[in-house]
Amino acid sequence: VLTRAVNRGARRPLVVADMPFGSFQVSDEDALRNAIRFLKEASADAVKLEGAGATLSRVQALVGAGIPTMGHIGLTPQSATLLGGFKAQGRTAEKARRLVEDALALEAAGVFALVLEAVPAPVAARITELLSIPTIGIGAGVDCDGQVLVWHDLLGLYEGRSPRFVKQYAGLAAEITKAVSSYVSDVRERRFPEEQHTYSMPEEELALFEASLHDGREVRERG
Repeated sequence: VLTRAVNRGARRPLVVADMPFGSFQVSDEDALRNAIRFLKEASADAVKLEGAGATLSRVQALVGAGIPTMGHIGLTPQSATLLGGFKAQGRTAEKARRLVEDALALEAAGVFALVLEAVPAPVAARITELLSIPTIGIGAGVDCDGQVLVWHDLLGLYEGRSPRFVKQYAGLAAEITKAVSSYVSDVRERRFPEEQHTYSMPEEELALFEASLHDGREVRERG
């Protein structure tokens, strides 16, 4: 549903559907079936899968069926609990090396691009250097080929602590709260809607309308 909504408004961008948890973990066949639905029913241009390991065979199945597939390693939100929570990944030499191996394996499996999330900048830079496909960073330093932020974070739609890698370009949470509070106050005090927000009707039509109600009431009373 969300992917369809995005597609209705997105004319030029490549629309990549982020396959949710449970849609590709069961089997290659299940992943392929669900990915096909994203392309056929939601008109997605491509899909994205999190992780490596068991995900590699899923990627191969999708790419083999002609479905453009993007990878995602580092902090993978769908399995964050297994990673110890929402925190940076690859901060030891061993874990950084494993990320490099995962990145190369995903490229070999056929992904057309790779998201690197919450990865030390030098590690992301090295992965970007080693791959022939583009990398897209989110909390992975400036040397990735592209960048992405969740727009709720970018616009400051939530109050409270943000991830380290988020730069808020606006603080809309306070503005939204203020606007909704003003609306509620105007409704309670009957300041809204005003005349310019309502529809009118010609005076003669209003008179006929009132007369019709009056006549109908008289008929009911006589009956």
